[in-house]
Amino acid sequence: MPGGFPQSAWGAHLSVMISSTNSSQTVPPQARGFVPALDGMRGLAALGVLVTHVAFQTGEAQSGAIGRAFGRLDLAVAVFFALSGFLLWRPHAAKARGIGQPQSTVRYWISRATRILPAYWVAVVLILLFLPGAGGGYQVWLANLGLAQVFVPLTLTEGLTQMWSLSVEVAFYVLLPLFAYLMVRLRGNSLRFRLPLLLGVSVLALTWAFIPIPTPDAIHHDNWLPGYLPWFGAGMVLAELAVGPSTWVHRLAHRRVLLTLIAFIAFVLSCTDLAGPEGLVRPEPWQYAIKIALGAIVSFSLIAPLVLRDQSQHRFLASPLALAIGRWSYGLFIWHLAVLNAVFPVFGIVPFSGSFFYVLALTVVLSVAVASASYALVEEPARVAVTRWEKRRHIGEPAKGNAANPVTTKATNIEN
Repeated sequence: MPGGFPQSAWGAHLSVMISSTNSSQTVPPQARGFVPALDGMRGLAALGVLVTHVAFQTGEAQSGAIGRAFGRLDLAVAVFFALSGFLLWRPHAAKARGIGQPQSTVRYWISRATRILPAYWVAVVLILLFLPGAGGGYQVWLANLGLAQVFVPLTLTEGLTQMWSLSVEVAFYVLLPLFAYLMVRLRGNSLRFRLPLLLGVSVLALTWAFIPIPTPDAIHHDNWLPGYLPWFGAGMVLAELAVGPSTWVHRLAHRRVLLTLIAFIAFVLSCTDLAGPEGLVRPEPWQYAIKIALGAIVSFSLIAPLVLRDQSQHRFLASPLALAIGRWSYGLFIWHLAVLNAVFPVFGIVPFSGSFFYVLALTVVLSVAVASASYALVEEPARVAVTRWEKRRHIGEPAKGNAANPVTTKATNIEN
């Protein structure tokens, strides 16, 4: 988050690898790394998650159709997951076509850990120590520090409840090299099977909530990774399309108004009981499956125009303001609930008593401030430190082709 949810460290590395391939091979620009509009989209998704939590804690989510729409902005997590699926799968999709080379598994995990853990651990420690209502025994500490909240009962504590989606996303990070290994033979004449396989697994995953898996009290298996594979799958399918030849989907991506309408219709349907009741009432398995399917449609429809068409046409999402929010999106995600919980007592507001727009404005301003500080004081220094460590490790090593430094560079999209 989720997301987002900085860019997979493969962005700049993939660009260099692609440029060294046979010049007669046509390589789509979307395969070359940085897509500015994706950072803007990630920033909007982070704000969407913030809005849905403000709507719930002010009672706005139960105030009618508009409030329910605010509450259903939790589908922004689908956008986070799809962005991760796209950016992290794209190097593997490119490799299958002979136009790129992903990082080694170890370097990939290092880049993911560098992106996620430093700022997250700082947030967890400070929130558990100082936020009234947060904290707990050693299980709460260990589960939150280890991102195992969705597996350990009663460990989603105040100020950190949104981290369930980060727990799911990290599970995807860990298993992605396995997914790549299982599909490694699908190249050459077998390329045509990659998209059907990804689509088939995504559709099959819609049955996850129907499987009777025994779990401890307060643990629900529909909060585990398999249930959200369709959201990651939407991004992975787009990655395959982005590095492949032009298809009817690429032509559809140029019809931005139509895709926006499709996303809007899917979102409206998600605001009905088809996707589950309002509030924290658990949906029926069929409602859960519909919500996941609609989230996949929303995320695919929003991201496809950004990665399957001319990037120069996404002026708002690539604007300085949107890029700044995207840069701080991870901090927004991990800090906004703690900020929201602090807003109520500090400004004398009673939870669930209204004042939605007032609380929203306060939460956005303060969360952006905290997120920018998190980026400047924790996230960026951690990235720079690992970059320098990697450079020191490679001093004196013989050059290996045109491979670029595999560590994250600034000209990359951010992952959540």
